[in-house]
Amino acid sequence: MKSFKPFILIWAGQVVSVLGSSLSWFAIGVWIYQKTGSASQFAWVALCTALPQMLVSPFAGVLIDRYNRRWVMALADGGAAFGTLLLAVFFLSGRIQVWNIYLITAMSAACNAIQVPAYSALVASIVPHEQLGRANGMIQFGQGLADILAPAIAGLLVLTIKVPGILMIDLTTFFVAALMLVLVRMPRQVFLPQAAPISPAPKRDWRADLRAGWNALRAQSGLLNLLRYQTLFSFLWSLFGVLVVPMILGFSGPEGLGLVLSLAGAGLLTGSLVLSAWGGPRRKLTGILAFELVSALAFCLMGLRPLLWLVAVAALLAHSTLAFVSSLSEAIWQGRVEKPFQGRVFALKQALVKTATLLAYSIAGGLADRVLEPLGYAGAFAGTLGAWFGVGGGRGIAALFFLIGLVKAVSVLWVYFSPATHQLEQDLSPIYQSAKKIGAVH
Repeated sequence: MKSFKPFILIWAGQVVSVLGSSLSWFAIGVWIYQKTGSASQFAWVALCTALPQMLVSPFAGVLIDRYNRRWVMALADGGAAFGTLLLAVFFLSGRIQVWNIYLITAMSAACNAIQVPAYSALVASIVPHEQLGRANGMIQFGQGLADILAPAIAGLLVLTIKVPGILMIDLTTFFVAALMLVLVRMPRQVFLPQAAPISPAPKRDWRADLRAGWNALRAQSGLLNLLRYQTLFSFLWSLFGVLVVPMILGFSGPEGLGLVLSLAGAGLLTGSLVLSAWGGPRRKLTGILAFELVSALAFCLMGLRPLLWLVAVAALLAHSTLAFVSSLSEAIWQGRVEKPFQGRVFALKQALVKTATLLAYSIAGGLADRVLEPLGYAGAFAGTLGAWFGVGGGRGIAALFFLIGLVKAVSVLWVYFSPATHQLEQDLSPIYQSAKKIGAVH
């Protein structure tokens, strides 16, 4: 029988590990900037994070569906811990180079590409269906907590125990997460896909297993619609993540930027906390679309005028809805995809979403430097859109944020009025699920 207690223990270990990793990468980011003085180096770190996840994810799904998901997660955490150990050795020896960080970042990202869908599939196996929204809210809460605490804690630790000391703390948190995974007791079948349609051991065919996962995804048009929307969602949010800093600094200073980023983190944390306590609406898909409409409004407000208080409130609102949308979306996938295919389907979803993220990272810099920033000063812009968005630094980016809000609103309407979406909402309803269990629905 499924219980929420095993999830609590695993979740606690993962939160500790996420906080440790956040400490490490904040400290390493500071070191890179102090060493090179180049902000563009961060783009390479982002590339080394997104590209391996995109490439490894499809194969990771097959691995997750073939083997015990508890041990797949533990091994993925172990691989990331080994990368952290290598970094600590390089720092302690005084031989650390920026390219070492790129390489180890790519290795850790590949491990993360395995760990994330394995974690999601494991949660779907051990958490009761009606508690999935709450569980995913707690996962978001742990990430938001790390995002808020890590900069402050790492900023103090860098001055005292330096980067190698922080890396050793991170290494310890990996062992905490692995220990929780190993110690949680439950039936073995919970961790293994039930009667997984995987090619026999002597003739393991990765291509056939990948095709089976893709076919399982294609068979559900409602999920495909949701995936298209999530891919667009990831692309737009990734553009925002890269461009929000120059947009704010175009009319405010570092203090204003810090205020907006702090409120954004608080919004994500608050939304996650509310969802953890509430569990989310019963009609999850309708809830996602409702929160996305609020997010669309927030993006429009963010770009509308160069007013710090307006941007700060909009950032708070947008990030609070992000917690709901991400967690409820994950709950839909966990509840709708059959367990034998979850590893492959979740990993394919991750690969497509990371592709959108990578595309956004690739074009954001050139788009800002060559199109949006010159547009903010252009006479034609000043005489038309400039009357609404303002003129000067960052205002071309602000106009893009307003456009992103409109695109999000139109996308919500497209998803809502799609017949496949209504079918998916019906399939997710408790009445349908109960009928399916007793055989009234085939």
